[in-house]
Amino acid sequence: MSQFFGELLTWQHLSNLLDICLIWFLIYELIMLLQGTKAVQLMRGIIVIVILRIASGLLGLNTVSWLMDQIITWGVIAIIVIFQPEIRRGLEHLGRGSLISRNNNSNEAAERMINEIDKAIQYMSKRRIGALMTIQQDTGLEDYIETGIDIDAVITGELLINIFIPNTPLHDGAVIIRNNRIAVAAAYLPLSDSKLIPKELGTRHRAAVGISEVTDALTIVISEETGEVSITKNNELLRGMTQDDYLKFMRHELLKDDETEDHHNFFISLYDRLSDWYDRKVKGGKN
Repeated sequence: MSQFFGELLTWQHLSNLLDICLIWFLIYELIMLLQGTKAVQLMRGIIVIVILRIASGLLGLNTVSWLMDQIITWGVIAIIVIFQPEIRRGLEHLGRGSLISRNNNSNEAAERMINEIDKAIQYMSKRRIGALMTIQQDTGLEDYIETGIDIDAVITGELLINIFIPNTPLHDGAVIIRNNRIAVAAAYLPLSDSKLIPKELGTRHRAAVGISEVTDALTIVISEETGEVSITKNNELLRGMTQDDYLKFMRHELLKDDETEDHHNFFISLYDRLSDWYDRKVKGGKN
């Protein structure tokens, strides 16, 4: 029995299983990437064309088959042009997929920043003062920082409140926080065209979702109509968050903990074990 399982669990079988898992993972990530964008309708059109090509080949419709072949051949270039935003977003996600720690800031400084942001949120939410605050993480926000007005100040709740007071020069736009400091105010963020965003939400929320589509930044939005607090990250919009909700979320995302190190050590240990197994089963079997 052990010999049977030893022959079954060969390196070739494991590599085939890994190959299948990676393909399914890539398909899943592609579906999640396209969800809620105009690319969904375009993908449906591509599927229709492929079905027509297969059907015309089976039915012997030579002219239709030739036409579908031309569309598919030249369609590759068209897909690159049409899907450019989605391709760019996908490459951004790949670029963020590293094992490097999220930031170099101490937990003490991050906790102080969270408390000051909380102070500002509580004041503005109760008075329905609209606000948009983006916290940079691994992905740089230089392109968007350049659109704002330089502040380079220590974060305080009072300063954030003053920035977003209506009818002041800096209130319109986003505050971008980098390295636990307010880098700029009145910055412009990319607007999302996702169909999943409720129609009652305005430009601030679309900008918050937009920046989360192309970076790993954490963005906080306060609605000036309802005072509702929302957070976006990784193309997700979390609405109606209570003080406990957003504090818990921010601490989870911004504070370093032992769990990250545990995950890192786990994967190192797993890699070592697989390497050892490969040396014994594969290399050892060839000697």
